[in-house]
Formats: sequence, structure tokens, C-alpha cells
Amino acid sequence: KQGGLDVIQTYVFWNLHEPQPGKYDFSGRYDLVRFIKEIQSQGLYVCLRIGPFIESEWTYGGFPFWLHDVPGIVYRTDNEPFKFYMQNFTTKIVNMLKEEGLYASQGGPIILSQIENEYQNVERAFGTAGSQYVEWAAKMAVGLNTGVPWVMCKQTDAPDPVINTCNGMRCGETFTGPNSPNKPAMWTENWTSFYQVYGGLPYIRSAEDIAFHVALFVARNGSFINYYMYHGGTNFGRTASAYTITGYYDQAPLDEYGLFRQPKYGHLKELHAAIKSCSTTLLQGVQRNFSLGELQEGYVFEEENGGCVALLINNDKGNNVTIQFRNSSYDLLPKSISILPDCQNVAFNTANVSTTSNRRIITSRQNFSSVDEWQQLQDVIPNFDDTSLRSNSLLEQMNTTKDTSDYLWYTLR
Repeated sequence: KQGGLDVIQTYVFWNLHEPQPGKYDFSGRYDLVRFIKEIQSQGLYVCLRIGPFIESEWTYGGFPFWLHDVPGIVYRTDNEPFKFYMQNFTTKIVNMLKEEGLYASQGGPIILSQIENEYQNVERAFGTAGSQYVEWAAKMAVGLNTGVPWVMCKQTDAPDPVINTCNGMRCGETFTGPNSPNKPAMWTENWTSFYQVYGGLPYIRSAEDIAFHVALFVARNGSFINYYMYHGGTNFGRTASAYTITGYYDQAPLDEYGLFRQPKYGHLKELHAAIKSCSTTLLQGVQRNFSLGELQEGYVFEEENGGCVALLINNDKGNNVTIQFRNSSYDLLPKSISILPDCQNVAFNTANVSTTSNRRIITSRQNFSSVDEWQQLQDVIPNFDDTSLRSNSLLEQMNTTKDTSDYLWYTLR
């Protein structure tokens, strides 16, 4: 909130909340209701991405492992066993939140919900069953009567009234737009960095680049932008998906430890303040755009009462450009957008970073120099004759371990 955000977006983790069929866990850190009420108490709103497939570099995409053993099940398609359990869980979550009055239609903070997640990436593989599943998921979600809109990200065929949204780094350029004229342009994941795999280097995305694409999306009538991630974190234990390190989006404006990562945090805070200073005109004004040069363009939002906002864009990556706008000259930095909340004075330029960079300093707190401070843990490797599982062929790991371990020991003779 201090950084100028209004909405907290969160996934709902099926594997945490329903570890066994029909047995739910909302205790301790899994207390979803308490978390949403805490958000509300801070004057913020909620976008609830129920999924219940969430991907998010999370083990098994957030699915509980017991789904694996449901007879005849095929995930994320027009399959009756899968739809049965998916609808059960989604309904459980919605009803629990309804009972607490947490939807905006009840005066609560939840203004959006998401069903499924980036399904279009795999939809074609399922053929007609894939498109039927999209129709079913949308109808099922809307039928839960939350009184607030549902979204599907990366789903250009999201059925009315479910809103199709964009994910990526440059949705102002890549988003094909809402698939119906009565839907707003929304961006559910503006990647501030990217997840990191073991052996890989962190992906560094500049504050200038993030700010440019946020401003561009606003200029092109974008009404909701969510950062993924704005606050990094740690996926402890076995919660991270295969190959993904436990540190998650450490390059976010708030890093893995919740510390400011400057200038990213401060630059975006200034951007948010500039946009909010003229948000009424951006929402209510009539938009028009025009050319200001070969690689330059402008967007103006005007209200009948005189309110006026301009966004002046320089798409030239290598050169400063001076443009003329309303009888005044404006110097535009390379690959930048200037925001003029009154169509006269520049309040913010996406490439002009005034926030001082910082550096995270790691200090050693404890030195395990004495042998007494170490403990040896040793795996028990059983004798072959003491084991009972025998097979004439190699065993599939997940079926054998039931996800209790990432390791399967076997002896071959």
C-alpha cells in the first residue's frame, strides 16, 4: 500500500487446503479468511485466483496428489471425475468466503476471482474437449453467484461474461484486447523478473522497462495491472516445482525477504502516484491517439468538464527526441513515456529514475566452525531381502512414492 498499490492478488492452493478428499485445512498460515480480512483492514482489495490449477512454479501446479489416484481421471479437460473434484473445491472456497461476507457485492474486499490459469497454453492438445472444458469452467464459476467478475488469464476465448486477461512483460504491445466490447482491458501478471532455475542466473528487468509498459497499458485503456511478483518469497521444503530454486522472484520490488529493491520499488511508487493523480480523467475521459513522429505517439484523455491527461511516447530505443504538443516542446528520453496529468506539465517520465539504487548486504551471523555444531543425518538403506516391493519392470515414481518423497531407491538385478 505504501508503494501505491490497491489490490493484493493471491492464489488459492488446493494441495494445501484439501490434503485429502473432503478434509480441509485452513489453520495457521493456511487461514485464507484471516488473510483476506487482514487485507481489508489495511484498506486494500483482493483478486482471488482460485484456479484451482495455479501453475506458479508450485509443485504439481497446486493439485493435491490424491487426484492422481482417482479412477479414470484426466486433468484440465472435459472429464467428469476431474470436473467433479474441481467444482467441489471451487464451491467450497466461494461458499466459505460468502459466509464471511468477503465479496465486494457483500461489502467485502474481493473485487475479482479467477477460474483456471493460462489454459490456452494447453487447450489445443485436448481438441474439442478443451474448448468444452473452458465453457464448463466459466459457466460453473459464474453460477456460484459471487456478484463480482470472473477472469481467465491467457484465454482469448473466455466465454461471456468471464473476462480474458493478459500475462507477460509487455501486454501494452502484445495483448489483443478484450474479446467483447463490454469487458475491460486487464493484465493479471506483469512479470517484474522471472523465476530462476538451478544453475540459472537471475533475470534482471529494469525499473524503467516495467514503468514504460505499465504506462503504455494505461495509455491503451488498460484498467487493471497486477505485478507478478511484487513481493518475492521463499518456497520452502518441496513446494517449489521441479528445477525451480526455493527463492522466488527475489528481483521483485519487495525482494524475497520483504526488503525494498531500489530503484524498482521507488520508481514504481512514483509512477503509481502520477497515474492516481489523474485517474478520474483516465477512467472517464474520451481517449484519442495520434502520431508525434516516426517512432513517437501520443494518447490524450479529455473530459467535458475540462479534465485532460496526456501520455507522450517515444518508442525510439537509442535517441532523445523533441516533439511538439499543444504549442509546447517536450524532450522525450529514449524508450520512454511522459505522463502529463493536466496535458501541460510532465509529472513523470518512465526512463527518468530519481530513486537511488541500493545494494543488499549479507552479514555472517554464525560460523559453524566447531565440529560440535554439526550433526550427521544418514539415510537408512535397507537390505534387499528386507524389502517387499518387487516388479518385473521399472516403476513410475509418482505412483510408487505417492509424492511422499522426491526420491525412489531401487535395486536392479
